[in-house]
Amino acid sequence: MNRFLRTNLRILTRVRNKYAIATALFIIWVAFFDENNLVERFQNLVELSQLKDSKEYYIRKIKEDAQQLKELKTNNENLEKYAREQYLMKRSNEEIFVIVKE
Repeated sequence: MNRFLRTNLRILTRVRNKYAIATALFIIWVAFFDENNLVERFQNLVELSQLKDSKEYYIRKIKEDAQQLKELKTNNENLEKYAREQYLMKRSNEEIFVIVKE
């Protein structure tokens, strides 16, 4: 029991220390109440990760579209194929049947 009292006494003397109190309050303030607190910092890191993933997706998509545009500009057969598939265009002697999958 004596040991327990000594431990509690040490804690109380440290708590009474004004520097320890000021340090503890500062840490609590920075961690929870400051403009750049830990919660907001974590949320910002998550958002940054999502934005980086989006950036990679859009860069990849731009490269794919640029390649497709290059093919469409250089080859008339590819242009005709694209127009037929995407815009349902047809020749004058053809009929188009659109099949919708459910």
